[in-house]
Amino acid sequence: MTESASSAVMTISDDLSIAVERPVHSGKVRSVYFLRPSDSRRLIEERGYAISPDSDLAIMVISDRLSAFDCLWRAESLDGVPGKGAALNAIAAHWFSAFERAKLESHHLLEMPHPMLWIVRQAQPLRFEAIARRYLTGSLWRAYSRGERSVGGVTLPDGLSQYAKLPELLFTPSTKGVMRGLDGVPENDDAPVAPSLIARYWREFGLRNDDDVKACQQALARGFEVIEEVLAQQGELLVDTKFEFGLAPAVDGSRELIYMDEVGTPDSSRIWRREDWEQGSPREHSKEQFREALMAWVPDRDVLLNADRMDERKALAETRRVPDSFFLDLAETYRSAAQRTGANLVVSDAPRESMLDLLSQLRLLA
Repeated sequence: MTESASSAVMTISDDLSIAVERPVHSGKVRSVYFLRPSDSRRLIEERGYAISPDSDLAIMVISDRLSAFDCLWRAESLDGVPGKGAALNAIAAHWFSAFERAKLESHHLLEMPHPMLWIVRQAQPLRFEAIARRYLTGSLWRAYSRGERSVGGVTLPDGLSQYAKLPELLFTPSTKGVMRGLDGVPENDDAPVAPSLIARYWREFGLRNDDDVKACQQALARGFEVIEEVLAQQGELLVDTKFEFGLAPAVDGSRELIYMDEVGTPDSSRIWRREDWEQGSPREHSKEQFREALMAWVPDRDVLLNADRMDERKALAETRRVPDSFFLDLAETYRSAAQRTGANLVVSDAPRESMLDLLSQLRLLA
């Protein structure tokens, strides 16, 4: 491990002195700074963003933190994965541009003036994650192998083998946060929820009407197919992916459905090489490779898979550092993914300092 690689890693992203309207939201990987209305209006005008002039904006700052199994992990000499944040930003920005060219729904990304920073439209997030699955693997395979056949309102046929291509692209949403008092909806975060239940409780899930479920499903499928087509040209398979959606002000005064968060990255997608899949032994080229390495490394993998052992899992992540090779292998996966997709990847040697210079130029520092 080189000292330069370690020093370029940025793991803290919620302590920048940006002038904000309300407290910073710090997620697993990104921190969101909600700009003051006056700064939002000024940036819309000065930067020429083609959105409603009444839109509220935010600054999203990504980190190199690594989250898996709902815990943050550190390596022997690294607190984050070198180049991870910049790669995720570059890849997602590349796919958002592809969505624009394909004339899909709008998205929240307005500009990426720094490798670790996005300027985005604020939106009201929908309270579910939209997941599309093309192959039988992961949690879907585990459920299928237990005899479950009904998935998201679709009944899978008997006799499918692990890694099989599914008869159709599946829409398998999951809860985002804990929702209580809704009959049939699991009171757990990240739990499978039937599309029909989202349509039934459309208000509670943040939708405009019950037809919005179909709109999300269609936007998910169209986005999946755009990414899938490009990856296929590189001999790769998009196995499954996760999108997030929100509602934002449209130019005509209505609220429009937009893509949020990130799309098509190694964090939000499984990607296989076609050749490996055809030989019956697909290998992960995404964050899933870290999850698999972690499950093989821990003394008891059940601690990672069993939600009832979350306290043990958190203690493990806080007290045990994984081998550096886990992080370095993943860093190469992110770099290679950006290179293959044609994303404009730039990694800063001093991300914090250069980001503060930019924010000062934009007159956004408190």
